[in-house]
Amino acid sequence: MRQQSLVALGAAIFLGLIAVYLANTFLTASEQKNNMAMSQVAVAAVPLDYGAQLTPDKVKFVDFPANAIPAGSFRQASELLGPGERRVALRPMAINEPILASKVTGKGQGASIAALLADGKRAVSVRINDVSGVSGFVQPNDTVDVLITRSLPNSGQQVTDVLLQAVRVLATDQQSTNPDGKPSLARTATFEVEPLDAQKLALAQETGSLSLVLRKPGVEQNLASFQTVSLNDLRYGISHAPGWKPVAAAAAAPRPATPHRAAPVRPAALRSSLPVRPAGSNVEVVRRTTGNSYTVGDYGR
Repeated sequence: MRQQSLVALGAAIFLGLIAVYLANTFLTASEQKNNMAMSQVAVAAVPLDYGAQLTPDKVKFVDFPANAIPAGSFRQASELLGPGERRVALRPMAINEPILASKVTGKGQGASIAALLADGKRAVSVRINDVSGVSGFVQPNDTVDVLITRSLPNSGQQVTDVLLQAVRVLATDQQSTNPDGKPSLARTATFEVEPLDAQKLALAQETGSLSLVLRKPGVEQNLASFQTVSLNDLRYGISHAPGWKPVAAAAAAPRPATPHRAAPVRPAALRSSLPVRPAGSNVEVVRRTTGNSYTVGDYGR
């Protein structure tokens, strides 16, 4: 009994030490968290679109760990929105997203497309309409393919080619630089392209009409090769299954000949039961089970 009591006492002491250690670790971590230096950072209080003007009701300040503050953050309201100063969002921002200097314009400046361009890229605008712009479904930051429809110089036949693939849309059908801050409609689309592609677009809109093809975001679907589509590719037969013929041609086609029925074959047992007569000037004709003899003369001799 005494040995069992000592074992139980030792186990209780061991478990107690573990509990003290875990409690001490938890309290130490909580104390360090509470003592961590915090600093306020400006974040978006409401969703901000491109061109939206920053006002005090659209900005709020929240606590951030001092060692995890994003570069370019604003820690005071006077840094972001001074008296009589105006800033505009250059990129869409979600609620509670930190407002960084790279996402807004400088003090008193309006929205600028140039601030959205990647290194080495150019912004070029082209004319579009409601149809060629996918009925207004093309929005900024979408990716599109650009098609060109033009007439060939020699034949005058109209053809359509793929001009550019995977082009990023910077803006379409609106401008955000108006003095009153309200967007105004415009029949143009602005793309982010390489310098050479900017030259192609400038020439293409002078020689033909451009159309946009909306692509699925985040999916690499560039075609390694593509063909020119002409009016010959719009012929009716291209959409029918193999062997299709017009109704008139099908009616005029000759009907297949009806195969003749072969004469019935006489059973072998019936043929073997008939009497065999010697060859001579008489010919016996057997019809079914009846035989008739005919005299043919001496022509066979």
